[in-house]
Amino acid sequence: MVVFPSCKINLGLRILSRREDGYHTIETCFFPVPWTDVLEIIPSDQFSFSSTGLAIPNDGKENLCVRAYQQLKTDFDLSPVKIHLHKVVPAGAGLGGGSSDAACTLKVLNHIFNLKLSEENLAGYASSLGSDCAFFVYDRPMIGTGRGEILSSIGLTLKGKFLVIVKPQVHISTAEAYAGVVPSVPTYSISRVLKMPIADWQDKLKNDFEDSVFKKYPAIKGVKNKLYNSGAMYASMSGSGSAVFGIFENEIDLKKQFQEMVYWSGTL
Repeated sequence: MVVFPSCKINLGLRILSRREDGYHTIETCFFPVPWTDVLEIIPSDQFSFSSTGLAIPNDGKENLCVRAYQQLKTDFDLSPVKIHLHKVVPAGAGLGGGSSDAACTLKVLNHIFNLKLSEENLAGYASSLGSDCAFFVYDRPMIGTGRGEILSSIGLTLKGKFLVIVKPQVHISTAEAYAGVVPSVPTYSISRVLKMPIADWQDKLKNDFEDSVFKKYPAIKGVKNKLYNSGAMYASMSGSGSAVFGIFENEIDLKKQFQEMVYWSGTL
């Protein structure tokens, strides 16, 4: 079975407080984007995992797809499978590509082995793999609170808008990004701001990681400024970076302005 795990952007990301367990309480809007990896899972005589495409950073742990399989196998009698991941979405970008791969692995295994797990069941498994992993089980616009795993639907559409994503040649770890953030409670909730016209988002829809990340990596701030100068209705860093996105009213080609950077664009 072949599926195409999508990535996401964050429409606003507020760091509200530090929790006793070492995580942070956040508020964000996860929004799915049709920039995808390719994931194939088929029954096999023995378990295996392989990958092609972009290199997957070695963090000393099993790949998230493997961990997703192992997690379900603790509760269900799963037969071996062969997993192949073709990596297209860059890592260290704040786009959630690895989390999406893991969530899609859970969904495919649920289908192949007829486990009859509901979305809520799958989201429970996913949340233990990563804070944004549960969102990809649903793969529709959601407000994320808690660590990002507490999800609620939001009636938000950007249908017809054109999206540009640019990733500078910088890799930012989540731990590095959080180290520079001072938690605070915003004046406006993200849910409230997203009900406003996109033209009002620039001053009110904020990613709290930007201040410290932009100081350390001014090239990322430069990407955001270029997107606004090119006519973006709204631009922001996604997640903890380093990818920056711009939402445009009409299709635009900015590849020449962002040479030597990873570039994706498409209509939402």
